[in-house]
Amino acid sequence: MKVLLINGSYRVEGCTYTALAEVAKPIQDAGIETEIFHVGTAPIRGCTACGHCKRTGSGRCVYDDDTVNVGLEKAESADAYVFGSPVHYAAASGMITSFLDRFFFASKSHAYKPGACIVTCRRGGATAAFEQLNKYFTISNMPVVPSQYWNMVHGNTPDEIAQDEEGLQIMRTLGRNMVWLLQCMAAGREAGIAWPEPEPRVSTNFVR
Repeated sequence: MKVLLINGSYRVEGCTYTALAEVAKPIQDAGIETEIFHVGTAPIRGCTACGHCKRTGSGRCVYDDDTVNVGLEKAESADAYVFGSPVHYAAASGMITSFLDRFFFASKSHAYKPGACIVTCRRGGATAAFEQLNKYFTISNMPVVPSQYWNMVHGNTPDEIAQDEEGLQIMRTLGRNMVWLLQCMAAGREAGIAWPEPEPRVSTNFVR
């Protein structure tokens, strides 16, 4: 099994990376592979709703000049995801927002993979960013992995993050809960429990 952790911060090894690394520790201790994937520092364009991914069924975005398709390729071998973001103006970073809009729109293969998100902030806005990121899971048939409190850590530098003892415990609890859910799902598959059978999709507009 493998958990893909996506770092949506401009800084490769900043606060968000520090928190994701803490989540990864108990996952690795359980013998599950982890990878922390950085979305990069170059601009990531937003989704233009061109429909190329739907027309082709490729599971890839037509725009191949940033890291979105790289992330989609890595996602194919992942059994679960953890998305991490710093808080910018009480919201997730523009980088990860653009990344995830296309990551989820281009591919529908994320269903029934456990997902979690974590946010880092200096002081405020964490709950708003946390709520924003969770919405990707709940629209994609993905189980959401919880912790003992909202998945946030506080600090303006990695050293300050390391001093947030409660925040780091929340990250480790999240990692252990991810392990537990993955193991439960694996046991279910071995027992012959299949994924839910979806109904044909119904799509209605409010204007008739």
